[in-house]
Amino acid sequence: MSPPILYSLRRCPYTMRARLAILLSKQTVILREIVLKNIPPQMLAVSKHARVPLLVFDDGTVIEESLDIMLWALAQNDPSDLLLSSQVDALPAMLALIDRNDNVFVPALERYKAAARYHDTAQEHYLDQCQPFISHLEQRLDEHHFLMGMTPSLVDYALLPFVRQFSRVNHRGYLQSPHKNVRRWMNSHYEQPIFSKAMTPCPLWLDNQDIVLFGGQ
Repeated sequence: MSPPILYSLRRCPYTMRARLAILLSKQTVILREIVLKNIPPQMLAVSKHARVPLLVFDDGTVIEESLDIMLWALAQNDPSDLLLSSQVDALPAMLALIDRNDNVFVPALERYKAAARYHDTAQEHYLDQCQPFISHLEQRLDEHHFLMGMTPSLVDYALLPFVRQFSRVNHRGYLQSPHKNVRRWMNSHYEQPIFSKAMTPCPLWLDNQDIVLFGGQ
């Protein structure tokens, strides 16, 4: 059986989630890097949504949600115990925080990013809509080094790409904000080699259709 195919867009935060989980779980996938302006017909044939990340298996199984790809990868192998398997209530708590990120913080973040891009005078208003979630993370990180304890977990890697985007909208303002714990947390991720591996560029698949293996041991 050949490895599953991961359709990927490197700078997409949802794809970053999937790539991080695949690396952390030491799974191997065939990476197909795409651009949204030229979606491969092979991708359209298996997913009407045509969104990344998209994980496609030999048997026709398709996983279309980034969090589900993370959970699949860690179910295969979780050498760093990112699922905190010994803590009964840990996974529901992590999933609840990820849900808050995806359904409350991310919509506010998208409005904040758009306002900054178009120099909208409402930029500060949308920043204020992002702040409660960032402040919540700051409080959690005041208690321990990572969001669930002293070691990274699923939720750290699931939220990282989006907090990274937030930090880059107005980087000077982010550096001057009182969220010192969030900055420490972000820097600790940036210092990990796995982050660089997840962000390493690779050729667009439609340009040459070469087989590019990603992840593994």
